Amino acid sequence: MNWYGNAIMYHIYPLGFCGAPKHNEGGEPVNRLEKVLDWIPHLKEMQVDAVYFGPIFESVEHGYDTTDYRQIDRRLGTNEMFKHICEVLHENGIRVILDGVYSHTGSNSLYFNREGAFPSVGAYNSKESPYYSWYTFYNWPNVYHSWWDFDTLPTVNKMDPAFVRYIITDEDSVLAHWLRLGADGYRLDVADELPDEFIKLLRNRIKELKPDALLLGEVWEDASNKCAYGKRRTYFTGGELDSVMNYPFRTVIVNFVKNLDGGRGFKETVMSIMENYPPQVAACNMNLLGTHDTPRVLSLLGEGQTPADKAERAAYRLRPEEERLGKERWKLASAMLYAFPGSPTIYYGDEAGMEGFEDPFNRRTFPWGAEDGGLLSWFKALGAARQRLAPLRRGDIRYIKAEGRVLAFTRNLDSETVLCAVNAGEEPAQVEIPWSDDPLLLPPMTGRLTASPGCKTRFELL
Repeated sequence: MNWYGNAIMYHIYPLGFCGAPKHNEGGEPVNRLEKVLDWIPHLKEMQVDAVYFGPIFESVEHGYDTTDYRQIDRRLGTNEMFKHICEVLHENGIRVILDGVYSHTGSNSLYFNREGAFPSVGAYNSKESPYYSWYTFYNWPNVYHSWWDFDTLPTVNKMDPAFVRYIITDEDSVLAHWLRLGADGYRLDVADELPDEFIKLLRNRIKELKPDALLLGEVWEDASNKCAYGKRRTYFTGGELDSVMNYPFRTVIVNFVKNLDGGRGFKETVMSIMENYPPQVAACNMNLLGTHDTPRVLSLLGEGQTPADKAERAAYRLRPEEERLGKERWKLASAMLYAFPGSPTIYYGDEAGMEGFEDPFNRRTFPWGAEDGGLLSWFKALGAARQRLAPLRRGDIRYIKAEGRVLAFTRNLDSETVLCAVNAGEEPAQVEIPWSDDPLLLPPMTGRLTASPGCKTRFELL
């Protein structure tokens, strides 16, 4: 897994990223996901190493209501198109991670078929269905176990032998199917709702088919001591996951730049996580600030108070002063994101200044041609720093200052050192430079990445 700890990740929610479905003269949808190929120059300028696609399997609504695990969503394209995209991305040094949604399916699916849209005999249609054992019925067919009581998302019995064979162990299982088409790993949706035994089977099969493939989990808390449904999880002690989505890291960065907590609180929280996680996991955590499940970073960091009314949130745009503050905070937060151990991850459009609160407002189409040029340049520079400076990818971390509104740390590898210093306060601050007698003066709301004279590549980013 050496590649992932060094990787910059780009997170795409395909059904939003690509815009509304387009159709040809015959009424068939065109291959919208192919737009990613046009985006390769942008990804390379940002030094992206891997693209994490949100759900691409066939669905009716948002992608998490899977209707057919073996087919690309017809609103996005075809399996052949996906294979071609993987080939081109690989040629450009970019890997592909897919969203594995295995805790539930859609009710309108090949497997359940409540709406009768499929020619198959689903679990809702007959107790003799090959998929009947996948689900738990309390009073067949209308009363069944569903995900968080959404009856359009019937929950799957993950350890049902038929389901395990279909998803994992069959020669042409769902896992094998997409890895052979070009996928380089999976992110497991709601990992805490998947049994440890199920995740272990997933991991073993994935590594058997592609030893350097990635398996990461969606976990919102400290994954080292996570308890779910009355059971302590063994994500790391059981050798299940390579990595997790580092939501606690997101929380402490947001709290720091928004003055909800100081540098000391940041240091204590992050050090606790780093100490709890195995070193190989901590080194490749999926560090993030925005996802398809969170408000857009710029909106989160810039707005003063979230409107209570959903219609107001849909139409809300930052006022000029809020936008200025949001961008200042976003630059500080992203400098920390790229300088910290782990894999920095950008949710599509955050680098372009997209705004929006919760789903669906955070899943709008990328603003093609209307990107914020200043932010784009900033993220290209951060990507260059990450790629050119080996300590930012593989070095250890030492805190120089963590007080009040100031946070400074170094990444160190052999004789090379890179300093990341951030002043999120309203007053100037000084930070010691390990290789100089002269302190670094940081004006209010500024940050700095700087390389020591011993670095093979000299670099300065203000």
